[in-house]
Amino acid sequence: MIAVVGAVLRGLLPLALDGESAAESGGHGNAIAVVSIVSIAGGYLLLFVLWRYVFSTKARARRGEPPD
Repeated sequence: MIAVVGAVLRGLLPLALDGESAAESGGHGNAIAVVSIVSIAGGYLLLFVLWRYVFSTKARARRGEPPD
């Protein structure tokens, strides 16, 4: 498991350090797409979790706040 994580990090390190040169080489186009999709999905998941546990009516009722 640790070897897989290490291999993924080694593959993504050039993208994090210099994404422009990775795109010019032509070999990392799919990796950039995967990183983009994962980050967008993670952002939506974070927004859902915030809404569910902080801003929803049910969460406000649990905290004892009056509804808007």
